[in-house]
Amino acid sequence: MSIKINAMPSIYQSFLLFIGLCTASITLADAPIHVGGDLNYPPYEFINENGKPDGYNTELTRAIAEVMGIEVDIQLGSWDDIRSRLEQGKLDVLQGMAYSTGRTDNYNFSPPHALVHQSIFARKGTAKVSDLNELTGKELIVQRGGVMHDFFLHSDIKAKLILVDTHSAALRLLSSGKYDYALVANLPGLYLGKELALSNIIPVGRPFGAKQYGYAVMKGNRDLLAQFSEGLAILKNTGRQQEIYDKWLGPLEQDGFPWKKIGLITGSISGILLVILGGIVIWNRMLTREVSRRTNELKQQQKQLMQADKMASLGILVSGVAHEINNPSSLLLLNLPVIQEFYDDAEDILEAHYQEHGDFYIAGLEYSRMRDEIPSMLQDMLIGTQKIRRIVNDLKDFARETPDNWKEQIDLNETLEVAIRLVDKTIRQSCDQFNVEYTRPLPSFYGSAQKIEQVIINLIVNACQALESSNQAINIRTFLKDENHLCLEVWDQGKGIEPHNINRLCDPFFTTRREDGGTGLGLSISSKIVQEHGGSLVYESIPKHGTKAILTFSVA
Repeated sequence: MSIKINAMPSIYQSFLLFIGLCTASITLADAPIHVGGDLNYPPYEFINENGKPDGYNTELTRAIAEVMGIEVDIQLGSWDDIRSRLEQGKLDVLQGMAYSTGRTDNYNFSPPHALVHQSIFARKGTAKVSDLNELTGKELIVQRGGVMHDFFLHSDIKAKLILVDTHSAALRLLSSGKYDYALVANLPGLYLGKELALSNIIPVGRPFGAKQYGYAVMKGNRDLLAQFSEGLAILKNTGRQQEIYDKWLGPLEQDGFPWKKIGLITGSISGILLVILGGIVIWNRMLTREVSRRTNELKQQQKQLMQADKMASLGILVSGVAHEINNPSSLLLLNLPVIQEFYDDAEDILEAHYQEHGDFYIAGLEYSRMRDEIPSMLQDMLIGTQKIRRIVNDLKDFARETPDNWKEQIDLNETLEVAIRLVDKTIRQSCDQFNVEYTRPLPSFYGSAQKIEQVIINLIVNACQALESSNQAINIRTFLKDENHLCLEVWDQGKGIEPHNINRLCDPFFTTRREDGGTGLGLSISSKIVQEHGGSLVYESIPKHGTKAILTFSVA
């Protein structure tokens, strides 16, 4: 009896212990993950005007929490304090930390979600710094606990470090006339300099020390890090991380259109292609006796599959190219106006020196020659950078998928009138005979009027560029093909298109005007827009006699 009496409480106690452990694990699972970041590190992370965490890192963290089904508590503070709280276990993860080999002794890092450069800022008039060794013996303002603080602690460069809590404190201190240089992250430094109107400080060297920038946890906490790494991978594959990146870190002038889920679409297309290809193989084996009758159809299917696969691969290429070009484009668009302003301010001083002392050399050339050429050189660089931006935007337009659930009814005549107004100058410069014939009334169709304007503009501009003299004409007309279809026809009397090129007009990057700056994206983008609207765009051409483009849509 004594054995039974003692056994029952033991079983009961074990059961209670099991329930307690389950309850504790549920409670732990529901507890939020405490995420830390810098309170003044725009555009990556900062406290906004409403007193809330904001910025690229913050929005990315919330998106990861959403896709992974976890709860996060984002806390921003001074960087040194945030690192201390992570080391004390009061925070679980940092949402943005620059990777370095020295830091791997204490931290584990996720794959990077950005690339961060450093810059040397100084007051105007300070000599340019081309090598960090030139900072020996100088007074340098750096962020306490930041990557530059870590670097100088382990560097042979003997400089006096002035430690501050934030990048803004470093730039304000430098602007007030104290110390020699401030070493801060490049984009945050440029943003803060403009926001705080610190017009007397500028970068005095090219950006350096590119660092991979991502999530970080204390050494050994790999399970938590894996959640954020997996969430980041999902966002990258669906295109959402690119969308957030473009919002906060893209070029200064954005077209406002979000990137779509290119990775997900590519995977879906690849799966469909595999199914179709497998079906074709089985179909061929089963219907051997009908091979001759089906040859032409199968060839056409194979062409479509190859084109679809090429377009899917090109979408991935476009995403990567646009992402990589955005970083240097941002730097150029930010820095070239500063250089122009610097030269404008220095021009009076240089001219006074020239008047007083005569001609002198700059960069190995006479000042009397350079003073006339430098402004145009700077302007040419800015124009070239803006052209890069436009090409990137065209690439984005090409890669973007447009939603199918349009609700807008389009009047083709009105859309044509708007397009003609937008390219009126190009038309007047290209030809003396521009004729438009409207069929009224014309039924409407569903879609995006803005997108159809883009297609019509491309067709008109291409027609203008095809003309070999202003005496040749361009004729445009709208008409009903039948009761279910309406058409727009653009016919030019230009040089026409060779037969072997007619089927390549909609191929990305194909152009016969490469030497004139053509990118070969206009008609490929137009073709994609027309397909998304359920329409068709076909070309008829006779070399030396002109080209006719026929745009067809289904009546709403």
